[in-house]
Amino acid sequence: MRHVLDSFAGFDNFLVYLAVSLVLLRAFVAIYIRVTPHPEFTLIREGNIAAAFSLSGAILGFVIPLGAAVRYSVNLVDMAIWGVIALVVQIAAFMVIRLLVPTVCDDITKGNSAQGFFLGSTALGVGILNASCMSF
Repeated sequence: MRHVLDSFAGFDNFLVYLAVSLVLLRAFVAIYIRVTPHPEFTLIREGNIAAAFSLSGAILGFVIPLGAAVRYSVNLVDMAIWGVIALVVQIAAFMVIRLLVPTVCDDITKGNSAQGFFLGSTALGVGILNASCMSF
């Protein structure tokens, strides 16, 4: 029975880190959908696969480095700081892609799945690279 109770020793820390992570995720999504000129959730509700690819890639591209921040941080404040850095990097990645491919947002609105997949994959790739850089 002692082993079972010992398993819950860090449960309070788990809940705190999870709560802060979810707040950061919500903040990321809120900021991302305001930065992009196309209405992701409306487009997704209408069945626009390009918008789903794009937003899903951005979310995964944020969550992966956020997970690295949880794993490698020394405390909750450190994790939150690196989470905000992950957020900024992901928003910057979108802006760079938009500069390189000026039609990407219009193409996603039109349902161009290739453009949505490209944007989502780029966000995911940037997120993986970002997470790897946090493992210093």
